Amino acid sequence: MTKTIGFIGTGVMGASMAKHLLHAGYEVNVYTRTKSRADAVLEAGGKWYEDVKGVAQNSDVIITIVGYPQDVEEVYLGESGILAHAKEGSFTVDMTTSKPSLAKEIFEAARERNIHALDAPVSGGDVGAREAKLAIMIGGEEEAVEELRPIFEVLGQNVQHLGAAGLGQYTKMANQIAIASTMVGVSESLAYAKKAGLDPEQVIATISTGAAGSFSLSNLAPRMLKGDFAPGFYIKHFIKDMGIAIESAEEMGLDLPGLKQAKGLYDQLATNGEADSGTQALIKYYLQ
Repeated sequence: MTKTIGFIGTGVMGASMAKHLLHAGYEVNVYTRTKSRADAVLEAGGKWYEDVKGVAQNSDVIITIVGYPQDVEEVYLGESGILAHAKEGSFTVDMTTSKPSLAKEIFEAARERNIHALDAPVSGGDVGAREAKLAIMIGGEEEAVEELRPIFEVLGQNVQHLGAAGLGQYTKMANQIAIASTMVGVSESLAYAKKAGLDPEQVIATISTGAAGSFSLSNLAPRMLKGDFAPGFYIKHFIKDMGIAIESAEEMGLDLPGLKQAKGLYDQLATNGEADSGTQALIKYYLQ
């Protein structure tokens, strides 16, 4: 039997993801804080609910992709949250980038209610969500992962089960750590190319096929050159992610000076009014 999916959070990535599920033939129940942000999903056939409770009560699988760990905590563990109202035997999938410790807490609380909880953060930004090419990093029980694999494969091309609850979030932190320094490198490379009198577009075309190649260089550097700073991924959310990574690294006794430097640059941008810009706006730091 095809599962009915609840989808909570239809922002830059969530809206595209929910539409893919509708196009794949799933019934999708929708809730987001600002209803207008769900318009495209509702036009594609999603069913609107006025609150988290309604989605939880009427769905077999509840997927969330919200903003911050405090939002995740409220959506899952609050009195009107998912775990208080989801059906026994149902599945929850948090695709927000959040704290590993919170993912473990949700897993334990869900298990007490006979609900299967997975943490499954994603990478790929707005492009990956739109093209259904996300990398999906999953923590939780293998049986639940395999039960929901057809759903994951609608959303992404690289679906990986990393192990127990929380390990999906730890993997996403590793992802964000790698991206942070890469974004600094890409921005500095373009700033250097411009100062040297090179054609930056030609530089990107030349070096992106060699050892310097990366998603950031191929996809975000062209946006930098065009002055397109619309968010595929918000700076404010990236700062949040870097903060989580630094905190969890310190808990493990690990110092990450490169990540701290990158976060400091992004903090400056946010202070200067760029919090709602895309992460590619880092180039502004170098070309002021």
